[in-house]
Amino acid sequence: MSRLSGAANRTSVAVLTADPAFEQSLRATFGTSGQIELRVISGSISTAVDFVTGDLTVIIIDLDASRPEEMQALESLMLRTGLPPVVVVAQRFDADVARSLLQMRVADFLIKPVQPVELVRTCARVARSGATDTATEAQIYTFIPAVGGAGVTTLAIQTALLLLNNGQRARPSTCLVDLDFQHGACADYLDLEPRLDLKEIEPRPERLDRQLLEIMLSHHPSGLEVIAAPNRPAEMRSFDPDMVTRLLDLVSSHFDYVVIDMPRTWFSWTDSVLLGTNKLFIVSEMTVPSLKQARGLVGAIRERLGDGPQPQVIVNRFEQRMFDPGLKKSDLEQALGDDLAGTVPNNYRLVREAIDRGVPLEEVKPGNNISIQLRKLMLPQQAAKAAAGDAQGLMKRLSMSLAK
Repeated sequence: MSRLSGAANRTSVAVLTADPAFEQSLRATFGTSGQIELRVISGSISTAVDFVTGDLTVIIIDLDASRPEEMQALESLMLRTGLPPVVVVAQRFDADVARSLLQMRVADFLIKPVQPVELVRTCARVARSGATDTATEAQIYTFIPAVGGAGVTTLAIQTALLLLNNGQRARPSTCLVDLDFQHGACADYLDLEPRLDLKEIEPRPERLDRQLLEIMLSHHPSGLEVIAAPNRPAEMRSFDPDMVTRLLDLVSSHFDYVVIDMPRTWFSWTDSVLLGTNKLFIVSEMTVPSLKQARGLVGAIRERLGDGPQPQVIVNRFEQRMFDPGLKKSDLEQALGDDLAGTVPNNYRLVREAIDRGVPLEEVKPGNNISIQLRKLMLPQQAAKAAAGDAQGLMKRLSMSLAK
């Protein structure tokens, strides 16, 4: 572990548990290292009184997730500022527990019985993360289609590339995650080999760690990392919510930006994914049926997620010609109101060439209209600053021209 505590230059691990067998296993695991200071507190999180004292590196909490008072106590603990990374070891695990732990932003979670070596690796990883970046959380952008063929994959890919190249000096680490396990196209669009082996990790999601994740990442020449599985077009099934939640939790702990391409079908894990999202976009076509579907999906998500992320609609392939009898921007605003995030222009020839070549739109045509509009939608402050700089430059050139 790289995060050391105090002048003694030792790693300090505090464990809260009411399980004698688990305590004995921990003492046997951590007690052999002279560099690790292990402090075990007997009891549950709902009864322990201010056990977070001293300069701690990692906190391990043995949690009974079936008891509401323990979940409430953990939630209160996670609201504290300056808290070291918290690893939860739960006795049971399901979609509801995963959703709650994701919302609380615990550093990691494991399920009993826990292999000692896995617990040590987890503590080492979260300690390193806590030492290098205690204040930063991954920003998660999620795209979900209102109808089939709305262009979600194209927008997700271009957004991921936009975020990747967003840094002023260092490029922020960015990962594109394709969760359409049946018909996903992210890897095909980028001309990559999908490497996520679902058969390997589904039986035991807790085995998924950084080392295994690295093996299953596809690397694009741009620097974008991609998680995608080989398509299963003839196999319609939902995967274990634990696997999907574990995968996204691990990804979000290792990247600055995460962009998710969602399937249109609603699965048992969809709620958990959407609840962990920072920005949620529904992608619609510029047709009346698609706008109706988008509006209905906005209502359904708000009903299911309550105070979760507020979905906004992007109308893709937007065109408005003079004297054209089709839909106009005012029609979109009337239909969607404040739920309309904006529009993305139609540029079929550009998109087709980028897809066929497996390259970003900017490589085909720098400064294209789709990239410009996406920047306005995804990074409005930077886009406004750039626009102000362009306007200032134009005025300067104009004044110099008049002076001549």
